[in-house]
Amino acid sequence: MSAAPLKILVVDDEPPIRKLLRMGLSTQGYEILEAPNGKASLELLAQKPNLIILDLGLPDMQGLELLRMMRARNEGVPIVVLSSRGDEVSKVQALDLGADDYVTKPFGMEELLARMRAALRHQLQVHGERPIFRTGDLGVDLVRRIVKVGEKEVKLSPKEYELLRVLVQHAGKVLTHKFLLGELWDDLTDAQYLRVYVRQLRQKIEADPERPHYILTETGIGYRLRAPD
Repeated sequence: MSAAPLKILVVDDEPPIRKLLRMGLSTQGYEILEAPNGKASLELLAQKPNLIILDLGLPDMQGLELLRMMRARNEGVPIVVLSSRGDEVSKVQALDLGADDYVTKPFGMEELLARMRAALRHQLQVHGERPIFRTGDLGVDLVRRIVKVGEKEVKLSPKEYELLRVLVQHAGKVLTHKFLLGELWDDLTDAQYLRVYVRQLRQKIEADPERPHYILTETGIGYRLRAPD
C-alpha cells in the first residue's frame, strides 16, 4: 500500500500562480489544496495540510496577520512564504512570526521544491529529533556534544557549540539575527556579536570560511545551516 500523498495548501490570489503551482507540484506527487484568500485558507486548515505556501499580498487580510493566525492554530506545519516584496523587513517579520522560509517572486520551480523539501525535513527532525546530525562531512552528536568534520573532531568553545546546536535544531530554516541573539544571549541586540561567533565557527568547520558550504548567510536577515542529508 503506498503512502498517501502530502497535502500542500497554496494560498495566493493570482490564478496564474495557483495554476503554475498546481501543475508543478502535482507532477511531484503532491495533493494540492487552493485558497484565493485568507478566509478560505483558514477553512482549509481543517484538512490538515502537510505544508503551506503563503503569498503575503492577499485581498482580504494582511499576509503577516494570516501567518500569525495559522501559527496559533497549527504550530508545527511548515510555512513557505511567497513574497513579491523583495524588501527584507517583510521577510524578517514573516520569519520572526514562524515562517520556515521565503521565496521571492518571480521564482523558479526547482528552488521552491528544494525549499519545501528542506522545510519538511526540518519538521521531521523537530518531531523525531535525531541525536546525530549530518550534512556533507559535518557531523554533530547532540548527546555527546561532539562535532566532527570528516573523521576529525573539532573543538568548539561553549558559545560556538550553542550557536551550532541552535542552527542544527533548525537546519534548512532561515534564522533571523533577532532569533539567534535571543537564543544565545538574554540581553544582547547587536548582531555584531553574532557575526563574530559565526566567523569563528566557520573558521573551524568550513574548508573555505570565505565561501561557506554549511553556514549560509541570508544577507540582512540572518543565517541558515545546510539541511541534513
